[in-house]
Amino acid sequence: MSTPQLDDGRVGSRIENYSGFWQKDIKKEAKVDSDTRVENYTDVVNGYYDGATELYEYGWAQSFHFSRFYKGESFAASLARHEHYLAAQMSLRPGMRVLDVGCGVGGPAREIARFADVHITGLNNNDFQIGRARKYTKAAGLENQIQFVKGDFMKLSEQFGENAFDAVYAIEATVHAPTWEGVYGEIMKVLKPGGVFGVYEWCMTDSWDPSNPEHKALAHGIELGNGIPEMRPLSQARKALKTVGFQIEHEEDLAERPDAVPWYYPLEGDIFKAQTAWDYLTVWRMSWSGKFVTHNALWLLERIGIVPKGTWEVGETLLIAADALVKSGQSKLFTPMYLVVSRKPQ
Repeated sequence: MSTPQLDDGRVGSRIENYSGFWQKDIKKEAKVDSDTRVENYTDVVNGYYDGATELYEYGWAQSFHFSRFYKGESFAASLARHEHYLAAQMSLRPGMRVLDVGCGVGGPAREIARFADVHITGLNNNDFQIGRARKYTKAAGLENQIQFVKGDFMKLSEQFGENAFDAVYAIEATVHAPTWEGVYGEIMKVLKPGGVFGVYEWCMTDSWDPSNPEHKALAHGIELGNGIPEMRPLSQARKALKTVGFQIEHEEDLAERPDAVPWYYPLEGDIFKAQTAWDYLTVWRMSWSGKFVTHNALWLLERIGIVPKGTWEVGETLLIAADALVKSGQSKLFTPMYLVVSRKPQ
């Protein structure tokens, strides 16, 4: 018997059941577990974001992604620059019809709409996030330039028809797909001939060895704490793009740039690394004291019914993910910014 949907679009049972898709003991994790997550990817992803969305907004921003930093650059400026860079690499132009696949609460869509003066359709399969995206976009005065729709990114052509968009982008979203070939193939269909697809993909790098227990444990932590059915290597993303027919025009793992400030520094929780005064609070939230406050406050909020049951446990998985992301970033085993700009043939 399914739990009724809450007024804000969240479903309590999805949040409570989320962590059950993983074995808590990595040694017990088997192929059947990842197969189950892939098969039930919509429940995995929606359960995660029903529980994690407000935590993301509290601890990060309305743009749910990582970014590069230069020394002295503020957190907010870095996020915006990352979004601008993708739009520039895709050569987005005023008036283009653009699809944002996995749009979150619309932070990147609002930034890119302002930056490139394009019309954006944000696709999301999570009612809670769609509601928040629409609210924030109306407050920004961009409701006539950006629309948000509910849909499955594995069924884009069913929803929009073929040859519908001038450009499509995805920022750290298509990692949630059960297969890259499936979601990239759907993106290919909805693009007009000659249309461009830009993506920041989450991948394990080609240095990652799934037969290495330590490497496997890091991937497991990233999956558990980020609502990802299974992590895959970068080479597989490249192969999938080519398999469905995209012509790759540019590709680069931006995490390989020799930046003085690493992309994962906000997760390290070292307030002395904060690049501006405004960023102390963001970095503090991942410090031991910040985690302690969040851990206990979230527990209390759940106990008194202000947040749905299961939210505290999802919050705990975020801490597991943060540790895994920092360690895998330091060891160059993971990247959240494999940039690929591809084109659909004419």
